[in-house]
Amino acid sequence: MLHYINTDIVFQEFPDEVTLAINISGCPCRCPGCHSSFLWKDEGNDLTTETLDKLISEAGNPITCVGFMGGDIAPERVDELAEHIRKQHPRLKIGWYTGRTAVSPHIHQERFDYIKIGPYLKHLGALNSPRTNQRMLRRCTDGTFEDITSRFWRK
Repeated sequence: MLHYINTDIVFQEFPDEVTLAINISGCPCRCPGCHSSFLWKDEGNDLTTETLDKLISEAGNPITCVGFMGGDIAPERVDELAEHIRKQHPRLKIGWYTGRTAVSPHIHQERFDYIKIGPYLKHLGALNSPRTNQRMLRRCTDGTFEDITSRFWRK
């Protein structure tokens, strides 16, 4: 079971989207310098499909995307929740932030519109650093993913 600590409506995590970001606890990555170390403990509320539907309903029409911020503790559950969104809320895009260096084999990538991969490495910086090791991938119409990390860099 996945647990979440809180949610927020965000505008920068997935380009051109108004995103309901769900902060998932129990992160096993524990990146040194992580800005979300409060997500390391496995605590909070159960993230069920019913809870997910309620969070989406409460967020309302402004949202265009649901973003799972974490979930590396149970990627298969993130995948199940993405499938639920695809079926029950087809107008919404779906994104996932994983701290792993590769997408889990338990993920059906076609269920996601965006996937951010890579642990935070302080000396390389986050997505907004041109030196970052992290990558933001966006699914193309042909099902492949393109790297759009440079969209985060300040010009």
